[in-house]
Amino acid sequence: MWQPDRVVRGPRPLVEAEIGALNRLFAESFTDRYRKDGLVGVRVPQLNPDVWRYALRDAGEGALAWADERGELVAFNVAHHSGVEGWMGPLAVRPDRQGLGLGKAIIQSAVEWLVEQGVRVIGLETMPRTVENIGFYSGLGFAPGYLTITLTGDVEQRAVRGRFLRLGELPPRERAGWFARCRDTLDALLPGYDFTRELDLTATLALGDTVVIPADGGLVGFALYHSVPLADARGGDELRVLKLYAESADVFDRLIVALESCAAKLKLRRVAVRCQTVYRAAYRALVGRGYRVRWTDLRMCLEGYEEPLLQHGAVLFSNWEI
Repeated sequence: MWQPDRVVRGPRPLVEAEIGALNRLFAESFTDRYRKDGLVGVRVPQLNPDVWRYALRDAGEGALAWADERGELVAFNVAHHSGVEGWMGPLAVRPDRQGLGLGKAIIQSAVEWLVEQGVRVIGLETMPRTVENIGFYSGLGFAPGYLTITLTGDVEQRAVRGRFLRLGELPPRERAGWFARCRDTLDALLPGYDFTRELDLTATLALGDTVVIPADGGLVGFALYHSVPLADARGGDELRVLKLYAESADVFDRLIVALESCAAKLKLRRVAVRCQTVYRAAYRALVGRGYRVRWTDLRMCLEGYEEPLLQHGAVLFSNWEI
């Protein structure tokens, strides 16, 4: 019986000119994954090209691609680092090339690149129901931690008054100063953590904004969100939180109010928060506010590169998905 050539070339840089092919491979491979998990009717849509553009620019040289004998995209892994926090995703192998060892290769290549960047955390997220993925990553040295639970809350279509800043409303020089304050505040608690690139890219690509809770010339909390549609050719109806820091439960509550106000101003119906459940008080606060569970992901870290946690009531949500 004839078999196709199994030559695979890579890794090489994954570039923005390939977003179309990347989108098709992403939708095909994730739809196939759901089918294997028994969710036959689920069809994963292609993503907003602007969201892919953000992901590739954020990853830089960590966006890796593999091609088949015809030069067509066969696998990819988008590895990111926010200072010393490293993570990978999305990543996928084309269904017809799975089971041949390529998945192991794309993980190892991303790990090697992240280690070269000097990270102290290497993580990823996968679906808890997908036992094959959990076993696969475990065999490569990753261990399961806790859940990231996506919760959504409905928004009243009115702005809420409160003491917070939308950095997108500030002049560029002043906005850059607040980005630096966000970096310095987080670095004082978790040395080496730095979300500046994500904050700046979001502003540059007009994907969303950053809200800040100021205090005494500095800040006690901030949240980065995207408000553009996540799926291609679909209208947007939710504000998605990518990064969030709050020094206390009270500041966390004020940030959620600020995010709901931003959603209302943009006429979006929901706020979506990807809550790392190790911060239990924050999770309970969201549920108490009426937020509903929509999705779960299992957070996994490579042995020796585990994720540090804030203490004494502080909260840090760092989204390991785009």
